[in-house]
Amino acid sequence: MAQPLIVSIPHKLGKDEAVRRMKAGLGNIRSEYGQLLQVHEEIWSGERLAFSLTALKQKVNGTIDVADDHVRLEVVLPWLLAGMAHGAQAMIRARATRMLEKK
Repeated sequence: MAQPLIVSIPHKLGKDEAVRRMKAGLGNIRSEYGQLLQVHEEIWSGERLAFSLTALKQKVNGTIDVADDHVRLEVVLPWLLAGMAHGAQAMIRARATRMLEKK
């Protein structure tokens, strides 16, 4: 079984503001990367998002947990995408950090 890809992004926003920004930012990602990924399910339960999507014709499931001082993404990648995990991890961290920066 594939190992999960885990990315933790620190922030200083507090939980509520971080959730608000994550929801807004994820909407932007869907529109920007619509050719590469299709979101099938996005269920928020408090500060936790459970999602499933297809990326490059590969099914991906994961969660995003928002805490007072960090956001934690955990996703299990199929073998085809697992080979690109290192590059994806850097891109995810950079994008999420931009969403969570104080403005």
